[in-house]
Amino acid sequence: MIKKLRLKFVLINMSIVTIMLVVILGLVFYFTSANLERESMRMLENIAAQPVRLGVPGELGEDVRLPFFKLQLGLGGEVVATGGGYYDLSDDAFLDRLIAQTAASPNHLGVLEEYNLRYYRLDSPANQCVVFSDISSERATLEGLTRSCVLIGCLSFFGFLWGSILLSKWAVRPVERAWQQQRQFVADASHELKTPLTVIMTNAELLQDGGDGSENRKRFLSGILAMSRQMKNLIEQMLELARADHGESQAVYGPVDLSKVTEDTLLPFEPIFFEGGLALESEVEPDIQVSGDGAQLSRVLEALLDNAGKYTRPGGRVWVALRRKGKGRCVLTVADEGEPIPPERLELLFKRFYRADPARSRTGSFGLGLPIARSIVARHRGKIWAESREGINCFFVELPCD
Repeated sequence: MIKKLRLKFVLINMSIVTIMLVVILGLVFYFTSANLERESMRMLENIAAQPVRLGVPGELGEDVRLPFFKLQLGLGGEVVATGGGYYDLSDDAFLDRLIAQTAASPNHLGVLEEYNLRYYRLDSPANQCVVFSDISSERATLEGLTRSCVLIGCLSFFGFLWGSILLSKWAVRPVERAWQQQRQFVADASHELKTPLTVIMTNAELLQDGGDGSENRKRFLSGILAMSRQMKNLIEQMLELARADHGESQAVYGPVDLSKVTEDTLLPFEPIFFEGGLALESEVEPDIQVSGDGAQLSRVLEALLDNAGKYTRPGGRVWVALRRKGKGRCVLTVADEGEPIPPERLELLFKRFYRADPARSRTGSFGLGLPIARSIVARHRGKIWAESREGINCFFVELPCD
């Protein structure tokens, strides 16, 4: 699919480039040709209007740029006078052919292709004046321009083709990355759903066979219910991430007292941490106001506390702090005493289905809490990151505040 997308990108791009090159070079050729013809016509008209200046070449005006000659005809069409000096005008047969062709044409201005001559005929009651100019140099200029345009067009075409191929790699890279992430997401989700489905099917088959007493039946039903809830939780988290990816969040944004949200979110975790043998310490600066959705921001802190509770060493401590940072910013910090996290794995923590300890999957950890937290923080125009040093793993959430 990616190759077809790149090919389509190159074809569309080169089609546009080709049309633009043809139009631009065509306009250059057209306006150059029209300008040369216009200058030639102006010269002929000026010469025909002022026959007294047509004696010798040295007396010509500055507007004369091409070799020319003139024929002054009488009332019967005979040559009365000639001038110009650039041609041998002693060949009467040649002059008669020119006069015959110009007289046969209804237009006062035209081109004699056979002789590479442009003519202009000026009629008056007393006589007729016909001026001819050589357009060989004009045509040679246009032929040279044509060759130049073709050469420039070919070089530009292949240059743009090479650039389009390189640009297609860069342009399609986000799509390729998204495609790979989607495939990985489907594969990971399938893997996560496989285990609870297997447990449910096994317990259901045992129930179908009758089981061995009411105690076993209760155990089988309990296993089915637990795995069903685990699958429900996973599906809800996957749907939340999908809605975030498509900008379909239903959060309602408004003024939020982040200090109060933080304190309220900490309350249910204190007994959980106490029962787990962990110490939970907090330092919350009061009256920190942000613009956002309180439930969603609480969800961020819950994900960070849940992560800290799972990865803190036995008997360790967890710290939560909320402070202002400069003007218009605040930082929420959740730190825990745990195994040091290598720097190259810090960013992976926010990758979907990634778990620092794969064994956590058995306890209902799907590796989606931190990715969901990052999506919520991004929607609140903030940033989230992790640091690990001296046995302390810290997660920071920076948000704009009032």
